[in-house]
Amino acid sequence: MKTDKIPFWLTDLLLAGSLLSRLPLPHVPDTAFERAAHACWAYPVVGAVIGGLAGIAASILLAMGLPAVFAAGGLLAVLMLLTGSMHEDGLGDTADGFWGGFDRARRLEIMKDSQTGTYGILALLIVTGLRWSAYAALLPLGLWSVVAAATLSRAMMPCMMAALPHAREAGLSQSVGRPDAPTAVLGLGTALLLAGLCVGGAAIGGLLVALAVTGALGWLAHRKIGGQTGDVLGATQQLAEVGILAVFVLLLT
Repeated sequence: MKTDKIPFWLTDLLLAGSLLSRLPLPHVPDTAFERAAHACWAYPVVGAVIGGLAGIAASILLAMGLPAVFAAGGLLAVLMLLTGSMHEDGLGDTADGFWGGFDRARRLEIMKDSQTGTYGILALLIVTGLRWSAYAALLPLGLWSVVAAATLSRAMMPCMMAALPHAREAGLSQSVGRPDAPTAVLGLGTALLLAGLCVGGAAIGGLLVALAVTGALGWLAHRKIGGQTGDVLGATQQLAEVGILAVFVLLLT
């Protein structure tokens, strides 16, 4: 596929999808990755697709007569399969690095290590447990809250990328580049529109809480490692999703 033959927005969607998911998408030539930073606005759209597919799977489980807590577990499993658990991996590495090292260099070294330590395991257990319980409460109301949470949480990653410099000279985040502020704002607007269509005014509350969570994590990342990495971006998505789900449980149930 030649990128000069298709609209830029479709190229951006394919780039975002190939980065954030394991979906079988058309091949994108290497030259298209020059737009990787500009394509960050499309992250929420990819989130909507991933959330929709996982929500459909959970709805099928509910229709079979299985309890909501079981369907929520199936939902999480599908989300992890569709993304390759890349966000969960980032959360574990970030927790290990931020609290397992005593200086910037050691923290970055720990985050690069493929092994998961105590802090990472505990972070994954707590965050996954919170997501599981929230989805169990929301699924009986339909799949739209799942789509909205997946959409809004992925809009936070471009914000983190635009706000903080790269903490290391190599890695996934560095290879993608840093989107400018208009790109991040476009991503926020896209996410709010899609989430608003799904859950109405609750999307605004979810967005505000997600921005607060992202700001807090950004402050911590700047203090701990002087910037952001791909792991920090994964942690951003996971923690923002927890905040969004908490708002949805309060406002929608």
